[in-house]
Amino acid sequence: MPDGTCPVTLAIPEGAGPWPGIVMYPDAGGARPAFREMAARLAAQGYAVLVPDVYYRSGDWAPFDMAGVFGDTGERNRLFAMMKAITPEVMAADAGAYFDYLAARPEVSGQRFGTTGYCMGGRTSLMVAGRVPDRVAAAMSFHGGGLVSDDAESPHLLGPAITAAVYIGAAENDASYTLEQSEILDAALTEAGVEHIIEWYSAAHGFAVPDNGPFDPAAAEKHWWAMESFFADHLA
Repeated sequence: MPDGTCPVTLAIPEGAGPWPGIVMYPDAGGARPAFREMAARLAAQGYAVLVPDVYYRSGDWAPFDMAGVFGDTGERNRLFAMMKAITPEVMAADAGAYFDYLAARPEVSGQRFGTTGYCMGGRTSLMVAGRVPDRVAAAMSFHGGGLVSDDAESPHLLGPAITAAVYIGAAENDASYTLEQSEILDAALTEAGVEHIIEWYSAAHGFAVPDNGPFDPAAAEKHWWAMESFFADHLA
């Protein structure tokens, strides 16, 4: 990797392959057992799924308790500091290395890949689609935050560069992605000619990840169906 060695999980289906590759970006809690299980479930649909430790620059970092991290001042500050280090430049540089790794694996087919992500990872998925457009064929974001902001590096401004099909799975109860922001993102992607879907889930931020407090089984199942359909249409 650009700045060290990144531990990864690569989940592959049973059989001979090769299969299309997908990078699954975890939420702010980082790579952990919940995401290894999610990667295995997505792999069973016929994909080679890579879950990276996006915090590899932090060394052997202690895992977070996602049920209580935001109520603990020290843990919250540690988490935010690690999140802040994942800049758009870091996202793009790391993504290039992840894609090169997938392309070199005998289990993986093709040179363009899928991305999916949750919370912070949902933003990363969209950011990578705009910053490394020649490598991304399909990009999905679930309860992603910060997709529209006043920042000059806001993901919604990357529409003209995106060549992937885009899916946004938004939570109705989510202060990090509002209806107004969604309208801005929709308009930006439409103006750029990006094929995209924005779908609302009757759930709260964090609905798709099993070890999150707001996990919603019904909404999570809906998101699995969405991934199966979207990647089948745009990646398989």
